[in-house]
Amino acid sequence: MYTTSTAFLEALTEAGISHIFANFGSDHPALLEAIAEARASGRPIPTVMTAPNEMVGMCAAHGFAQVSGKPQLVLVHVECGTQSLAGAVHNAARARVPMLVFAGASPFTQDGELTGSRNEFIHWLQDVHDQRGIVRGYMKYDAEIRTGRNVKQMVHRALQFATSAPKGPTYLMGAREVMEEELAASVTIDPKQWKPVDPGALTAKAIARILDGIDKAERPLLVTSFAGRNPNAVGELVRFCERLGIGVQESAPSALNIPHDHPLYLGNQWNEPHQNKALAEADFVLVVDSDVPWIPTINRPAEGAPIVHIDVDPLKEAMPLWYIGAEESVRADAETALAQLNAALDARAIDAKKVAARTAHYSAQSKARRAALAEKETRSEGLITPEFLTATVRKHIDPEETIVLSEGITNYTVIANHMRMTAPGSYFASGGSSLGWSGGAAIGSKLAAPEKTVVALTGDGSYMFSIPSTVHWMAAKYETPFLQVVYNNRGWKAPRFSALAVHPEGYASKANDLDLSFEPSPAYADIAAAAGGAFARKVDRPEDLDAAVKEALHVVQTEKRCAVLDVWLSPV
Repeated sequence: MYTTSTAFLEALTEAGISHIFANFGSDHPALLEAIAEARASGRPIPTVMTAPNEMVGMCAAHGFAQVSGKPQLVLVHVECGTQSLAGAVHNAARARVPMLVFAGASPFTQDGELTGSRNEFIHWLQDVHDQRGIVRGYMKYDAEIRTGRNVKQMVHRALQFATSAPKGPTYLMGAREVMEEELAASVTIDPKQWKPVDPGALTAKAIARILDGIDKAERPLLVTSFAGRNPNAVGELVRFCERLGIGVQESAPSALNIPHDHPLYLGNQWNEPHQNKALAEADFVLVVDSDVPWIPTINRPAEGAPIVHIDVDPLKEAMPLWYIGAEESVRADAETALAQLNAALDARAIDAKKVAARTAHYSAQSKARRAALAEKETRSEGLITPEFLTATVRKHIDPEETIVLSEGITNYTVIANHMRMTAPGSYFASGGSSLGWSGGAAIGSKLAAPEKTVVALTGDGSYMFSIPSTVHWMAAKYETPFLQVVYNNRGWKAPRFSALAVHPEGYASKANDLDLSFEPSPAYADIAAAAGGAFARKVDRPEDLDAAVKEALHVVQTEKRCAVLDVWLSPV
C-alpha cells in the first residue's frame, strides 16, 4: 500500500533528512509498516535511531544541526512523548536550531470506521484538547496533517519554516487514521519550491551608519554571542575587524565566533559580577547576533556610546522584555551583513594610522589576558581546579579535529577561556538554559561529523539531567563514541551563586546546607559503563589527571567506545 506514512517518509528523504530520532508508540503502526515496507523493497528512507528517552533524541537532533546545519526529524508518541521532550524544546527554540518534531495523535474514531481506529485503552487517555499547544510557544510553526493528499506539502512547509532565518524547531502531528490513509497514487511535488527564504541584508543607509560610526571611534568594539553558528560568518567577522582594528568581545557565547588565539579577541563574559573593561571603554558598539550582549545591572556600555544591532531577530520576538538601547537595529543575517561591510570597505578610504593604534591597543589587552589565564592553569597540590582540568583536556586534543560541547554552567567561562578553540564550528554550548543537552548533542555531533573527536564537558548537575543511561546506550548501539568529562562539584553550584548574588549578607550566606548537595556523590562514570560499556574512571588527584585524559581519548579514538571521566574538583 502507498499511504500517508509512505509519502511522509518520501518527503523527509526529498528534504535531505538523514536521521529519525524515534521514540515509537501506539500511534505509529502506519509509520512502522511504511518503514518496514521501504526496507523490504529497497526504497531509501532516513536512518532510524531509537531514542529511549525523547529529550535525548531531540538533543541529538540539536547537536546534529549545530554541526552540520541540516535539520533532522524527532519522532515522539502523542502528547506524552511531546511533554517528554522537556527542556530540549526550550533549547532548540532559544538556540534557533532547525528540526522537525512529529508526534502521532490518538485515533479520532472508536467503532472501527477507519483503519487505525481506537483499539487500546490509552487511546481515550491520550486524547487531549490541544496537543500542539503544549509546544506552540516554542515552535516556529505547528500544524496537523489531516490527509495524505497534501502531506508532502505540509512536511516541506514545516522544514521551510525551520530552515529560514531565524531558524528553529517546527511541529507536526497526525492521527492514526490519517497516517494509515491509503492513497490512489504517489504524491509528487517539486521540493525546489520549498527552499529556505533568502536571508536579510543591510540597507545602504545601515552600512554607511556603521562605517561612519567606526571611523569616528577610538575604541570600536564588536560584541557577539553566536555569529559563529554559521561557520562562514567567522571569516567575514575576522576580516572586518582586522581591517578596522575592532576588538571582539563574546557574551555568553554558544559558538566559536572568532579564533580564541586572535590578537583582537578580548575574551568572553557570562554572569561574572563586574564591569567589562573593553565594553566600558568602547565609544562605538556593534552588536552582531546576541540575545544578551551584556547584563545592564552590573555591566554595560558607557553612557552615550552609540550602539548598532545586527541580528536575524533584532526584536527578540519571543522575549517579553528585551532592549539594549540601540539607536539603530537591522534585521540581517550575520554572514551577509559582514560580507556587505567588507565589500563596502573596498571602496572606502581607511585611516591606516588609526587602525594600527586600535589594533595595538586591543592586541596588548589580548596578550595580557592570555598570560593571566596561563597562570591559572598550573597544578595545585592536592586540588583539581576547573582551569587545570580544562587545560589538561586541551593539551591532548587536536583543535582542528575536535568538536567541544560545553555545558559547564558555573564553569562556562573557564571552559571557553581555557579550551582556547580556534576553528569555526569547533565549539558549541546549547544556546538555551535548560540543562541536559550535551549528552544527546554529542551523539548528534558525532553522527554529523564522524571524522571528528567529540568532547563533552559538563557539570555534574547537567550530567544527571542528560539521562546518561539513555545517552550511553545510544552511543554504544549507534557507534558514536565521545569523551565526556564531568566537572564534579558534588552539587548545584549555580543556585548557590544566584542566592549569594541577591542576598550576599543573608541567611543563605551563613548556612552550611542549602539543600544543593549531591553527596554522597553518584558513580557518574559507572552509569555510562553499565549502560553502554563506556570506559569509566573517577579522578580525584591532580597527578592522575593527565594519564586519565590520555587513556580516555585513546579509548574513544582507537577502541571506538565512549569514555567518561568523573573529575572531582576542589571544594567550593
